[in-house]
Amino acid sequence: MANRQSRKSAKGDQDTIANDLSYAEARTALDLALAQLQATDLDVEAMAGLFQRAQSYARRCEALLADVEQQVLLWNSTAADSEPQPYRTELG
Repeated sequence: MANRQSRKSAKGDQDTIANDLSYAEARTALDLALAQLQATDLDVEAMAGLFQRAQSYARRCEALLADVEQQVLLWNSTAADSEPQPYRTELG
């Protein structure tokens, strides 16, 4: 049980670290982690930790892309034939 708790804590720590990265940094870190997973003979614990880090980087990339997608276009669902409108942060 303690081992499961420490894994949850490690995952949270990795997410916290990944959340401070830009898209380019997270993508580079993800690429490096995946290359390490493919290229080296790791023991199970090291592989699991590296996999969890890679997942954190992938989640960060996905979150940043989702934010950008929302900022680029807002679709007016009440006027389906209308053109998409640029996202605006200011009111009015």
